[in-house]
Amino acid sequence: MPELVWVVIAVIGAAALVGLLALAMMRASRSAADSPLDRPDPGPSRSHVRDTDAPTVLDPLVATGSDAMHSEAASIQRQAGIETDEMRQATQHSAEAQQQAEDAAQAQQQAKEAAQKLRAVQHEAEEETRLMRHDMHEQRTDLERREHRLAEREERLDSDARTLDERATDLAQLDEDLTSRRAELLDIAAERHAILERLSGLTAEQAKAEIVEEIQTEAKRQAAIITRDIERAAHDDGETRARRILSTVIQRLAAEQTTESVVSVVRLPGDDMKGRIIGREGRNIRAFEQTTGVNLIIDDTPEAVLLSCFDPVRREVARISLEELVSDGRIHPSRIEDVHQRSLAEVNRLCQRAGEDALVEVGITSMDPHLVFTLGQLRYRSSYGQNVLRHLVESAHLAGLIADELGLDRALCMRGALLHDIGKALTHEVEGSHAIVGAELARRHGEQDDIVHAIEAHHNEVEPRTVEAIITQAADAISGGRPGARRESLEAYVQRLERLEEIAMSAEGVDRVYAMQAGRELRVMVLPDVVDDLQAQVLARDVAKQIEHELTYPGQIKVTVVRESRATEVAR
Repeated sequence: MPELVWVVIAVIGAAALVGLLALAMMRASRSAADSPLDRPDPGPSRSHVRDTDAPTVLDPLVATGSDAMHSEAASIQRQAGIETDEMRQATQHSAEAQQQAEDAAQAQQQAKEAAQKLRAVQHEAEEETRLMRHDMHEQRTDLERREHRLAEREERLDSDARTLDERATDLAQLDEDLTSRRAELLDIAAERHAILERLSGLTAEQAKAEIVEEIQTEAKRQAAIITRDIERAAHDDGETRARRILSTVIQRLAAEQTTESVVSVVRLPGDDMKGRIIGREGRNIRAFEQTTGVNLIIDDTPEAVLLSCFDPVRREVARISLEELVSDGRIHPSRIEDVHQRSLAEVNRLCQRAGEDALVEVGITSMDPHLVFTLGQLRYRSSYGQNVLRHLVESAHLAGLIADELGLDRALCMRGALLHDIGKALTHEVEGSHAIVGAELARRHGEQDDIVHAIEAHHNEVEPRTVEAIITQAADAISGGRPGARRESLEAYVQRLERLEEIAMSAEGVDRVYAMQAGRELRVMVLPDVVDDLQAQVLARDVAKQIEHELTYPGQIKVTVVRESRATEVAR
């Protein structure tokens, strides 16, 4: 690298020297041209004078210096090219050497890493060897302990074997003594049997049969007495406990009930609105009834119209629709259809909300959404004037209280009671009783078998086989049977009681009949000379079946047949 610098400096100096010589020659030629001694007359031009002037003294020197400088410059350039090639080769060799040095450094680094890994592996191998030696030492120690214990056990076994041999000898001697003693006892027993048979006149088998028969008779008598006592105690205690539980449950629950009707009243701002509701030639009222499926009754009632329909859901949709139409004031067929669609969506939302509120009220956290919506539809349905949804919530609370008293699953009993009448929301859409329809609906939407059975058995259409089904029946009867829960007109009430007594009096052997407990119990007095105990049972069943076939009533009716015999004598 320093040699290249010197070459460059020499080239630059030579170039500078050539430039200075050229400048000196130009100045000399100018000064010669401007001198007055050598200047010709002013006629000819300056260029002509320069062409005709004689050569100066410096020309040979300049020419010689120029040739020398050119040859030196060429030599310097050749030398610079050679040195440049050498520098390029040196640079290339230096780069290769540097690359080799980097490769060597990388190889050295890899060798260091390999050495570190080797040392780590060697350390791990040494650690594993140490652990294996430690384990082998522990195993060797354990084996030594086991060998010691085995040696001790062999000594004990040898001692026990000697003891067993001694006992075997003693037992053999004892067995011989027992055999001889048994033979003596058998001879004595045979002699006694012979004496007993001779004295009693019976063989041993005959005597055994008489003893067994006597023992069986006594055992049967004792078993019958115990069974009767248990049944009597169970009946008395069960009835007492049932009355106590039901009275406690009823006292703990206070429910409100408002009877419902099959008509809805819509208030109007004025009687002139009735004409707008009717429309031109009655087109509005016809469109309203055709769209909603509800009868719109317009009479002389001031500022009010009536909506009549057996389906409370349709009636509620019609009520909301009519109230919105009256409030808006625009009443025409297309407007009626639009408002009806919005009202239907609103009622569906209210049904969903009512179902969710019922679940929250009874404490049930999860249920299929379709069941929740169907449950909410019962908000607009009533049974004998009792709102079905409120009846279900009340029944669920009663079932939960009964389950608490009996120590049963509260959540299961409340769920069955809450869903037992869910089929009433579908009875106008699906054929069958509401119990069977509701059970099938619950089964399709994932309710467990105990819940489904409680639903289908709460009216005895299916024989109840679980305690939860019985509790559902009890809660349903309590909720529907309490005073004020359900209503009947006075005339229908009186006619039903009279018909109950007529059905019972039509049977043979009946003396008197009393309908009691608001028609929920029928007491039939029979003639003891005509009707015996077995016929009394048959009579009670026949009267109950006839009542089921001929009458419609809420809840249940208990039929009691009383057969009483009296003997009278006069003491004088």
